[in-house]
Amino acid sequence: MRLRHPLLVKTLGLAGAWAFSSLMRTLRYRYRPLGPDVDPARKNLEGRYIYAIWHENILLPVYQYSRANVWVIVSQHKDGTLLSEMGRHIRLKLVRGSTTRGGVEGLRKLLRIAQNASVAITPDGPRGPRRRVQPGLAYLAARTGLPIVPTAFGYERPWRLRSWDCFAIPKPFSFGTCVTDTPLDVPADANRRVIEQYRILVEERLHYVSDVAEHWAESGRFSEEANLECRAFFLACDWQRRSPRFPANRTIFRAWQTLECIVRAS
Repeated sequence: MRLRHPLLVKTLGLAGAWAFSSLMRTLRYRYRPLGPDVDPARKNLEGRYIYAIWHENILLPVYQYSRANVWVIVSQHKDGTLLSEMGRHIRLKLVRGSTTRGGVEGLRKLLRIAQNASVAITPDGPRGPRRRVQPGLAYLAARTGLPIVPTAFGYERPWRLRSWDCFAIPKPFSFGTCVTDTPLDVPADANRRVIEQYRILVEERLHYVSDVAEHWAESGRFSEEANLECRAFFLACDWQRRSPRFPANRTIFRAWQTLECIVRAS
């Protein structure tokens, strides 16, 4: 169905916003940082960040971040038009654009917005492949100087659509979780090779925090081992920042594995 008539879009946007808010209010939401607490909903949050979120899990962050100082980039496609209208009713700050359509315009807007606010991006959207980070995320981080925060959401037995990303819709009165990782700084002078290294690193970290958030939502128990692993990863990231001549990706992973063994043994 093509949504071309402005009145139809406005009507569906209003109805969708009401149904969406009603559903989200029933969820039992919990947040846990593996690194520093960078929850954008926190009123006294210092600094600005780029929150990287898988496309399939966008519903819960849209609701949780609707009143925070966070701008969300959405597609220029028809589904983005309806989402923009819904977002207007829940006070969500939206930027139109994507990696395939309107991407340059969206990037320019984000560069301006990032001077005063955080941004949230679905690095595998709008058409996939599913859970594969695109290079534009690391490029944006290098241009803006904002750290990337791998951010994962988990749902308790959600409904899944038959879409490219297996889009998740949480069930009413279910358990929803959010887990954030240690922020990652991309060097401002990063070339294509370094951008690709950070793309891989962010993708690996997003997979990891997704496993933690989804296990937490399904089992109701948070894995304390995740705190130990993240402590080791944080130390490895700090080491890499102090030694910028080393290749970012492999250095972090090797140091992370070594430090993880030390932390587990302590």
